[in-house]
Amino acid sequence: MFDLQKASLWKRLSAALLDGILLVTVAVGAVLLLSLLLGYDARVERLEEIYAIYESDYGVEFDLTQEEYEALDDAARERYDEASLAFSKDGEVSHLFELLFHLTILMIVFGILLAFLLLEFLVPLLLQNGQTVGKKVFGVGVMRTDGVKLTPLLLFVRTVLGKYTVGTMLPVMLAVLLYFGVMGPIGLLPAAALLFAQVLLLFATPAHTPLHDKLAHTVTVDLSSQMIFETPEELLAYQTKYNESKE
Repeated sequence: MFDLQKASLWKRLSAALLDGILLVTVAVGAVLLLSLLLGYDARVERLEEIYAIYESDYGVEFDLTQEEYEALDDAARERYDEASLAFSKDGEVSHLFELLFHLTILMIVFGILLAFLLLEFLVPLLLQNGQTVGKKVFGVGVMRTDGVKLTPLLLFVRTVLGKYTVGTMLPVMLAVLLYFGVMGPIGLLPAAALLFAQVLLLFATPAHTPLHDKLAHTVTVDLSSQMIFETPEELLAYQTKYNESKE
């Protein structure tokens, strides 16, 4: 039987930090490119123009804190309320808000997905043994929990279902919904629970196994000493030979 040479926690965290920096860089670049292609900035500028028109027409400033609003005199507060009501009923404003909301989600979803497909799926396929750039630098890799090499399908499940969908997009989408006022702060509780589960799995399980490894039945190992078998048949042949040598 082969010994499982689990990668040390500091190596895994260091690799994750490097990979995280690269993922954010690529994702931001992809979002900016999508923003340019979809004309996102032009729509933001148009919304800002409408803000300025209402502020000029009513002699108010929309960007007030609650304390600043309460400090206004009665006449100024009345003008502010009238301006806010008229602004909220403006059909173009409603259309722009809805459009920007959907474009924001689209850009984030596909920008981050592109980063994960490139750095967490394509790169490991090229480098072999589930190695991302960070894992390559720190000499660790990923295999199935039974010691067999990852298949492209299993790597895809680990990347898209585990790391992208559950580990990243769930909390990101909750944050976007909070930003646009679609939900209140209590909606972040699932993200907090997910983060707690990830930390618990990473530090409390014997193999320091995060959620995406649990979902894909994979483990991160030290490649300098770990045996990884190409197929289950190769693993079986090794186990048979090992058992015979012990008889």
